[in-house]
Amino acid sequence: MPAAASPLTAAYDRLGAAFPGLTVTELGPDDPAPTGGDWTGAEGLAAGGAALDAFLAWDEAQVVRDYGRPARPDVVASFGLHRYAWPACLLITVPWFLHRRVPRLPVTHVSYDRPAGRIAVRRPVSVACLPGDPAAALPGAVVVADEEALRAEVRAAVAEHLEPVLAAFGPRMRRRGRALWGMATDEIVEGLWYIAQLLGEHEAARAARELELLLPGSTRPYTGSAGFRTRTGQDGTPQRTRDRVSCCMFYTVRPEDICATCPRTCASGQDAKPVPAAAA
Repeated sequence: MPAAASPLTAAYDRLGAAFPGLTVTELGPDDPAPTGGDWTGAEGLAAGGAALDAFLAWDEAQVVRDYGRPARPDVVASFGLHRYAWPACLLITVPWFLHRRVPRLPVTHVSYDRPAGRIAVRRPVSVACLPGDPAAALPGAVVVADEEALRAEVRAAVAEHLEPVLAAFGPRMRRRGRALWGMATDEIVEGLWYIAQLLGEHEAARAARELELLLPGSTRPYTGSAGFRTRTGQDGTPQRTRDRVSCCMFYTVRPEDICATCPRTCASGQDAKPVPAAAA
């Protein structure tokens, strides 16, 4: 599927228009993956060597620069994983949410320029879609039976991409298994929910419903559910928030700034702020 005929272009264009802090470039079959400068290949991160060292050095320096103190190595690694996984999940969840198309993008297909907020993606291994979608006629299309089958494709595609990345980051974060997949659950939910809010109230409400179906809490390897709930805001109106599955560890840097949705504290009386924390 050359870039000019990609079934993902419209979704990535809308993502970039809603959130200019992240732009996606689709590579044609003959286009080399970008290298040099601040570009990092996801395959390099998954290898866990020099590329991961350099990636986390940016996070380490950023904490000192912005907060005047160093963070623990495991906290730095947690920040680094979040800052990669948040946009990486959007490569899969945004086309699904907007157009019901789910690309398979292994780590060999993705490169990330974090300071510039740019991602380059190689043509997907396949794109799953529903019957009747015009994309079904394109090479590499996988037509699935229904919405639940497509949700299974989303879960599988994200897991395929993140599993080697989690394996590389995990030892540095001092987390394993359930804790790592709890972070993956949060990245899927909070990334798409944030983008949907930029698209308007209707899309934000739809995203919450879709995410509850995508991650009901019983879909391995993911840990926990989308976790949405309604609380009463300070003005007395009902507001949608959620309970995170994992802790981002930011409290270790700024104890006074605990996230409203942190599982370490009760958020029922706080204002939830679903911002892309340091994702840019």
